[in-house]
Amino acid sequence: MMNAQESRQQFLENLPAQQVWALFDLLPEVSFFMKNREGEFVALNKKGREFCGVATEEEAFGKTDFDFFPTDRAKAYHEDDLLVMETGQPVINRIEASPEPIPSRRLVVTNKLPILDSSRNIIGVAGFSRRVEGFSDNTGKIARFAKVVSYLHENYGKSVHTSRLAEMAGLSESQFNRRFRQTFGTSARQFLLRIRTEAAAQMLQETDATITTVAIECGFHDHAHLTRTFQRIMHCTPTQYRKRYAMIE
Repeated sequence: MMNAQESRQQFLENLPAQQVWALFDLLPEVSFFMKNREGEFVALNKKGREFCGVATEEEAFGKTDFDFFPTDRAKAYHEDDLLVMETGQPVINRIEASPEPIPSRRLVVTNKLPILDSSRNIIGVAGFSRRVEGFSDNTGKIARFAKVVSYLHENYGKSVHTSRLAEMAGLSESQFNRRFRQTFGTSARQFLLRIRTEAAAQMLQETDATITTVAIECGFHDHAHLTRTFQRIMHCTPTQYRKRYAMIE
């Protein structure tokens, strides 16, 4: 007669994995994915499909983040996945920017785990994220940084001082800089530059404003500052981006 552990093991071995993945479609605010070692999607729930812009899971199979997200975001996601697979160390409850289409001021709490086969070899990565709204924690960290990020999105066209952000978060400047980097993996200044770049990208798509006008309205010093930053983050110049978008349209 089997004991409880053996009975559980037999049950799990006979459980079709697809039935388990299907459960994630019933969690409307949770994005779930699985990728192989090449970074190709092998499972993607409903919210994940919304982020990737595909109607069916099959449309994502064999594709990577680079097929769905701007190059800078895709590269960050890919490097993050590689680190989890190479070290075997999970990512637990990390706050980061939402992968929604630009510009998005939402935050998500992300978790990633290495996937092991029966021989304990790492064969991929699985993860899920959930929007910050409705979350609370004992430290107040989520609400603290959600307020800062919201402020950055609302004021990216203005001069933003670290001292103001630190005051908003209830921290000293040194504490703020350290904890912001720990939370988002980048400095507040670089985070703001990405917001400005994404705002510039939207403006390039939706208006005929000159590059200089776009630069000034989005908080850059001048045309050259926008171009340098845009090329580093988007891997093309503002002019190239506008032409590329026009061709897609």
